[in-house]
Amino acid sequence: MSVVLYWHPKSSALPIACALTELGVPHERVVVDLEAGEQRRPEFLALNPNGKVPTLTVDGAPMFESLAIQLWLGERYGVDAGLWPAPNTPERLLAMSWCAWSYVSYGAVLGRAYHAAYGDDTRRDARQAEIALEDMDGLLAVLDGHLSQRPWILGATYSLADLVVGSVVGYSAFMGAVQNHPHVQAWCDRVNARPSMQIAA
Repeated sequence: MSVVLYWHPKSSALPIACALTELGVPHERVVVDLEAGEQRRPEFLALNPNGKVPTLTVDGAPMFESLAIQLWLGERYGVDAGLWPAPNTPERLLAMSWCAWSYVSYGAVLGRAYHAAYGDDTRRDARQAEIALEDMDGLLAVLDGHLSQRPWILGATYSLADLVVGSVVGYSAFMGAVQNHPHVQAWCDRVNARPSMQIAA
């Protein structure tokens, strides 16, 4: 199987590179120069019509959207590697739930907070940023409660669910929300200490 990752090191494609490293999947990496606009060239848009990284091809067939790629990697390689729960187990249900939570529930609020606080002049709104940060804080409290009972998302051991959820939650750390939740902060530190986080970059 030929796997090619189209990415840029300082982008949302980094967690995919980390996952490939964690799983030991042989693959080729193609750097897409975002500043030069390579993501808008016709040959790249033929792979990802959104014009974004990450994009993965599997035997030439394209796949885009980070969550879809992570879930496919988990199902295709993660079970055998011990980094993704087997089908029809309670742990698989938990992994799917938290991964979706990170990109859908938390990711939507994170996007609102980011644009209201750091977006261009037409989108910046201090009051909306404050509301979004309050919503983020509420969601992080849910995750903090979950992690107060276990060191990792699924229990006693690290899994790709930690990488997926951690990549979204960790992105919001610079906003100062994570530090208010000690279990989330300690877990983020553990996720970031994984060797793959250094090797993949």
